[in-house]
Amino acid sequence: MSDRRRKASRTILQLGCQLLWVVGLVVGLSGVYLLMNYRQSSLFFSHNYITVPAFFALTSAVFLVVSGGLGTWLSFRDCRFLQGLFVYLLIVVFCLECTASVLAYFYSTKLDSEMAPLSGIFQNYTGSSQDPNSRAVDATQEEWQCCGVHDFRDWLENPWFNHTGGLSVPRSCCNTTFPSCNGTVDQPWLLYAQGCQVKLEMVFQFVLNFIIWGSLVVFPLEVILLMTMAQLMRDVGLMAYRVLDTK
Repeated sequence: MSDRRRKASRTILQLGCQLLWVVGLVVGLSGVYLLMNYRQSSLFFSHNYITVPAFFALTSAVFLVVSGGLGTWLSFRDCRFLQGLFVYLLIVVFCLECTASVLAYFYSTKLDSEMAPLSGIFQNYTGSSQDPNSRAVDATQEEWQCCGVHDFRDWLENPWFNHTGGLSVPRSCCNTTFPSCNGTVDQPWLLYAQGCQVKLEMVFQFVLNFIIWGSLVVFPLEVILLMTMAQLMRDVGLMAYRVLDTK
């Protein structure tokens, strides 16, 4: 390999490894964001399987950062052992990213069924600050700016709503842009329009899609890095071995 081609390969390797750091950071943040959202909304899910893609994303992010650091070091020096280790790490990242993207796609199609407990928790709403489920409902409606499961009309069939006289929904349904809102159903335009299930599905769908697209970005980048490293490894000659002369 000529010096010019070798220098170009090292430059490509260095730039590619810097991109690995960026992608690793993005993938890691998406995993953390998924875990944080699940922690706040875990009561509304049937299982905790949706967190599995997040753990694979975090693991792949660690390997991406380590691979990026090792590849950057190899862009300045030659070491056959570390070059082989770099290739091995890229293969591990490929496997982790494939697993994370497949699981993210699978659970993105199951969000509706996984959030089946949401309706039951809303139906058991008591309005008491001592009830953890009621606090979770109010916190969800305030944080995600939603009302009811699908919309505010879900509260019209709620036992708590009928028990209180059927005049108003929880104050957590009030749109904060209208200070005069007191939750009365005769002024529905003062309430949040979207239901909480739609909002939660949108958030989790976005994060899962982010993990999927992150994997799609990693794959071509890894192919380029593998081809570049193959060119560099060809230029490093094998160590010559000989039998030691005892004389």
